[in-house]
Amino acid sequence: MNSVDTTFDVRADTPAGKDPDSHSPTLRQYHQLLWSKPLPDATPFTLSTATKGRYLHHASARGEFTLTSDSVIHSYRTWSRMARIINQIPASELDEFQRLGYTIGGMMVFPGTRRPGAHTINGERGLNPAIADRMDLTLECIRLHYAGGASPMSRTLEAYGDFFALFVDFIGFVDFFLLQDLSGDDDDDVRFYLPHDGFEASPLPATVSEYRAYRDASLAFVRARNARIDAWQSQRLET
Repeated sequence: MNSVDTTFDVRADTPAGKDPDSHSPTLRQYHQLLWSKPLPDATPFTLSTATKGRYLHHASARGEFTLTSDSVIHSYRTWSRMARIINQIPASELDEFQRLGYTIGGMMVFPGTRRPGAHTINGERGLNPAIADRMDLTLECIRLHYAGGASPMSRTLEAYGDFFALFVDFIGFVDFFLLQDLSGDDDDDVRFYLPHDGFEASPLPATVSEYRAYRDASLAFVRARNARIDAWQSQRLET
């Protein structure tokens, strides 16, 4: 496989009842193709699917990492805490939210091997009530990690400090994973899906209008990232 189809719904080749993050062969190949590239310091970062029991494996002088896929766009369709709002949203809107969210623009990779005393990053994103699986809030925690600040994910991110060191700084991380459309105008802050004033308030949309604002911002990010992925691979094929 030499190219990524940014319109492909990764549920399409996932066995019924299984999670695309671990069971879509196309998604795995897309991640391998996209993220096997030079790090900011020009060191090759090669990801292999040949290591038994590893989703994507890297081993070099820079360290050994097993990366796993994580869907970072969530409709909250199955969250009981969101049922009151979700029940007021037409099924067609939810279907489209999920369809676009399961394209490659809605997917990330993070280290998947649990470190002592910490959840995986994927697990922390879902379990931490201050984050509620939101990628914008995750990215803000990562920004604060690079800046030496505290966040609800500090303990987990510090446990994977060697991974984040690969990208040197926040801008390096954002550029490597093509997340520029979720960063702010000066490239060193985050463009939030909903108004953000710290982590004290609930991250979940509280009204139907807030939910739709969250959905629209999430999908705008996915569309923009998919376009960025298309542009990146066009440039790669030309060189």
